[in-house]
Amino acid sequence: MSSIIITGANGGLGTAVTNRLVEDGYRVLAVTGVSGPGALAKIKNLTSFQVDLMNQDQAESFVNKAIMTADLNAAVLLVGGFAMGRLADTRKEDLEKMIGLNFYSAFNIVKPLMKHFLSRPEGGRFILVGSRPGLDASAGKDFFAYSLSKAMVFKLAEFINAEGKDKGMDAVVIVPSTIDTESNRKAMPNADFSRWVPPAAIADTVAFYLSPAGRMIREGIVKLYNRS
Repeated sequence: MSSIIITGANGGLGTAVTNRLVEDGYRVLAVTGVSGPGALAKIKNLTSFQVDLMNQDQAESFVNKAIMTADLNAAVLLVGGFAMGRLADTRKEDLEKMIGLNFYSAFNIVKPLMKHFLSRPEGGRFILVGSRPGLDASAGKDFFAYSLSKAMVFKLAEFINAEGKDKGMDAVVIVPSTIDTESNRKAMPNADFSRWVPPAAIADTVAFYLSPAGRMIREGIVKLYNRS
């Protein structure tokens, strides 16, 4: 049975991705943070871990433990956060918070897990989550710290792909527009939810990029914008 790490597994997006990959037959090592597994605790072939992903030592310890208990071949890194604020209004602590949530939460898993993937003849795949503002500064000028931190995710993927070239290791970046989660609906109650991206659509995309056909696609940037 193939094994996979999913961070942010109990979030609005993470729950959809986790359920889909368990249905597809993966053994899931789910990182849930301090909130615990919640409903995920009832899912078969899933082991949950509470890990502070902003703590490099904790993240590395988790990865090392995971490698010893499962033959990991992929990691889906879904932890992230959002904040408003233009460049002129952004403080250092605002940047640090967004970079922690959106970049270090991925980097602290990528760094130790890369060594494992590079040691496997089959390599391994990272799936990261970017954003449209991380690709286009004009789309992200009203949330500078968030946009900059997501731009760092794209560069992280580029470096993973450079390290893994011809070694079977690579990174794919999923780029959704607004995700149709409960928290987003509460934050924007007057929006047209039909224009947003359902978590199930993202879960289907992740599942494809982990499939044999999907793994033929290298260094992908996948834009899931729907009509927003």
